[in-house]
Amino acid sequence: MTTATSLSVGQPAPEFCAPVSSGGELCLKSLLGRKVVLYFYPKDNTPGCSLEAQDFATMYPEFQAMGAEVIGVSRDSLASHQRFIDKFSLPFPLISDADEKVCRAYDVIQEKKNYGKTYLGIERSTFVVDRAGQLAHIERKVKVAGHAAHILDIVKTLP
Repeated sequence: MTTATSLSVGQPAPEFCAPVSSGGELCLKSLLGRKVVLYFYPKDNTPGCSLEAQDFATMYPEFQAMGAEVIGVSRDSLASHQRFIDKFSLPFPLISDADEKVCRAYDVIQEKKNYGKTYLGIERSTFVVDRAGQLAHIERKVKVAGHAAHILDIVKTLP
């Protein structure tokens, strides 16, 4: 498997299987043949994360029309994810990565600072995986405003 710090476009996306809100486990390899938007976000029901999820939800039919699946990933529990899905009627699955295996495979656990305290948290990041399972686009330190539309534009360029 590729080491997290060396992730780059054109490499195979790190494989994972993780608990998913729709029940059971979701394995990346099960989505071969589809485009995948894997977006990592810090926490359910926080302002930026809620806005980002709502933007992806609004554009979800367009992602689907392009043969793409959208999947959100955070360290929140499946119960928290279900409340988040219910609150915003999210049409796509959310992965519960409590053990940080998926986050670490994609190197999104970074040192953050808030109110003078330093801690390790999820750096808002998005990875677009092509139909062959290769990383087609990597975006880190994501700004929420306009992000989902930007990622949709990228997905539209992929065969």
